Amino acid sequence: MIKDSVKEILEELTEGVELVGAAKTRTPEEILESVEAGLKIVGENYVQEAEKAFEVVGEKAKWHMIGHLQSNKAKKAVKIFDMIETVDSIKLARAIDRACANIGKVMLVLIEINSGEEPQKAGVLPEDAISLIKEISELENVQIMGLMTMGPFAGDPEDARPYFQKTKKLFDEIKDMNLPGVEMRYLSMGMSNSYRVALEEGANMVRIGTKLFGEREYD
Repeated sequence: MIKDSVKEILEELTEGVELVGAAKTRTPEEILESVEAGLKIVGENYVQEAEKAFEVVGEKAKWHMIGHLQSNKAKKAVKIFDMIETVDSIKLARAIDRACANIGKVMLVLIEINSGEEPQKAGVLPEDAISLIKEISELENVQIMGLMTMGPFAGDPEDARPYFQKTKKLFDEIKDMNLPGVEMRYLSMGMSNSYRVALEEGANMVRIGTKLFGEREYD
């Protein structure tokens, strides 16, 4: 079933759009099945879960951190992940930078935008994004590659459209600035219920879990 779902979604996505398989709570075996079906990027929310899955899947796929990363987990995270999509503070960026310096690695990151400006959600507020990006761009072992936003978790996918539009507008604005050390290549928006709307609004990276793996038994 997983193999069929992966192939179906990959066929649906146009060239240039990256699929991140949101693997929260999935077994390493399920993740391996998705990778063998053609999934190239595994997205994990927790470092501990990623470590277990990495033991089984290894470098058969790229690994993206798509959950909130605590600064004290940066040392472990940088050993596994190829990209961290959820950087939203200079404190976290510096922790990643230090951890990467220790192992001679440059970490690709996306800046997480709190496009709904919801106090309970992670992400930098849109109006603070440019100053944060300028600050992070000076770090030697961190490379900014674009933006990421969550949007609403459920409900009508159309409800997410204004959040995606706002993030795309910010993405274009930053791209036009041609900031040194900043490469605005990826716009990661949309999940299982909203990825089609996100694609219409300019996303070129989507994070899909339920539609790939089926319903989760728990969160």
